[in-house]
Amino acid sequence: MGQRVFAFFDDSQRFYPSHEFKEQANVQATDHYELAQKDRDAFWDQMALKLDWFKNWDKTLEWHPPYAKWFVGGKLNASYNCLDRHLKDKRNKIALIWEGEPGDTKRLTFQELFVEVCKLANTLKKLGCKKGDRVAIYLPLIPEAITAMLACARIGAIHTVIFGGFSSEALEDRLKDAEAKVLITADGSFRKGMIIPLKNTADQALAKAESVKQVLVVKRTGLAVNMMKGRDIWYEEAMADSSPHCEPEWMDAEDPLFILYTSGTTGKPKGIIHTTGGYLLGAQTTINWVFDAKENDVYWCTADIGWITGHTYVTYGPLLNGLTGVIYEGGPEWPNRSRFWKIVEKYSVTIFYTAPTAIRTFMKWGREIPQKHNLRSLRLLGTVGEPINPEAWMWYYENIGHYKCPIVDTWWQTETGSILIAPLPGITPLKPGSATQPLPGIDAAILNDKGEEVDKGYLAIRSPWPSMLRGLYKDHERYVQTYWSKWGGRYYFTGDGAYRDKDGYLWLLGRVDDVLNVAGHRIGTMEVESALVDYHLVAEAAVVGISDEIKGEAIIAFVILKERAAAVEELEAALVEHVVKKIGAIARPKKIYFTRDLPKTRSGKIMRRLLRDIGEGRVLGDVSTLADISIVEDLKLQYEEED
Repeated sequence: MGQRVFAFFDDSQRFYPSHEFKEQANVQATDHYELAQKDRDAFWDQMALKLDWFKNWDKTLEWHPPYAKWFVGGKLNASYNCLDRHLKDKRNKIALIWEGEPGDTKRLTFQELFVEVCKLANTLKKLGCKKGDRVAIYLPLIPEAITAMLACARIGAIHTVIFGGFSSEALEDRLKDAEAKVLITADGSFRKGMIIPLKNTADQALAKAESVKQVLVVKRTGLAVNMMKGRDIWYEEAMADSSPHCEPEWMDAEDPLFILYTSGTTGKPKGIIHTTGGYLLGAQTTINWVFDAKENDVYWCTADIGWITGHTYVTYGPLLNGLTGVIYEGGPEWPNRSRFWKIVEKYSVTIFYTAPTAIRTFMKWGREIPQKHNLRSLRLLGTVGEPINPEAWMWYYENIGHYKCPIVDTWWQTETGSILIAPLPGITPLKPGSATQPLPGIDAAILNDKGEEVDKGYLAIRSPWPSMLRGLYKDHERYVQTYWSKWGGRYYFTGDGAYRDKDGYLWLLGRVDDVLNVAGHRIGTMEVESALVDYHLVAEAAVVGISDEIKGEAIIAFVILKERAAAVEELEAALVEHVVKKIGAIARPKKIYFTRDLPKTRSGKIMRRLLRDIGEGRVLGDVSTLADISIVEDLKLQYEEED
């Protein structure tokens, strides 16, 4: 598949955990790998005993491709595992530290969170919710959002969290597809100093989402909203006379816990189904293994709960492990660019988990900002969402971790439920830019089109794992076609490309539809982007391919410069030659466009599809999930003028 990923980076360079970190790590030996290699089912049996079960399972795994059933016959409850079992010894421990964008704060102990969850669970029952009903959650990142997820889980209702930045059309589509019975929303949310009118947006969606019979509304901003009589109820009023105790529903291990919608190659979102037992096991074990979670840790994952990272590593994973978790409502630049580092300093955060996009933004802003803050409490850093380029990894390691914090670069997906590829920080030497190796019990491989193992190709998972998706809601055919058709149903197709180096380390290349075919050579967009960001004046870059009658595809790049740089013709030539030097002439960009920003979803993912639309001169596709649509309009105008 062409040249090796990050060929210009010294992939023999390794970073080892300190002696002190290694001695105190949760995983200090390779026993887990060895047991899983010997008997995978026995390994997961042993790990599953760390959850609290009302009834043990009869069979570990039933595998009838493409559907798996894990811990068959076992009974448990997600809310019970996150709360009740901690009340004996952690009743007064802080479970959540919340900070709103305006600066308001709240702390909830495990006991206080338990009471709130039980009261909301009983409120949902009063509204007619029962096991199997779908409850939609359309909230900002406030404590009530986590309470809502756990309350649904407590009574067996299936939650579907819809990101609070989605438009009314996107909300409507998801409400309709899930056939949600109840919606939990807020009057509004704070974002970059503005109030986002969530309830008004929800009302537009509810006009056509007829399945929703009741709406609970949290008072967050004080914004005046319309309350439809008989349908809309203020959250606090509904909770006022609800009992603070609610017995948890006994859920089968394979009962659905939630539906989470994710984008696909078509316009229709995919409703990913995750069930209870296997998903909880993935969340609990990876927090313990990958993040090396300790009793006294203060853990902060910066994701919103509208995405899978927020489900697994903001809500379920930390609470399953009895951790104190930090949640923050706003963006990293409000009211200034120090906000994240002020939060780390204020709450003595020890584990920090964020996206490469955020790290590259911090790089663009300059190291002087974090240097003004005391970040000595940090002991472990993580990245999630996309492959991280080595320069960003090193910047993170030097300027945030101060050379002492291991960085766990994690690969996983909405579909996988939990992390599948990542270092175990006590025993895995780190390589900047590499997610390193599959976790114990994960049978990952790099395959070609024929299903043969190769050093560079498609990332596949060859055996079922507990936290895997259990299909797409009401769409069996799409599930099979998307994930199981490539190798005749034998292996799970991740949709990502990967490369294995001489030491057996995995390097993720990004989505295979982001792999370019230039004159018969396959070049990962991540390779070119990394070469561009390697240039000292570049803060961030996105690369796409456009049709070329000679080469098949030509490379065009969209580049954000660091603030002190100037976009000049000489710089474009220098960047082109830099890419050629780092990768080779075949990777030479046909054109480089300088831009103030890139089109990103509200979760920070670059929408390369829109960049391709611009480059090909096509009508723009769906832009409803963009954080700032003006970026696309500016780029389109620039492209047309220069063309």
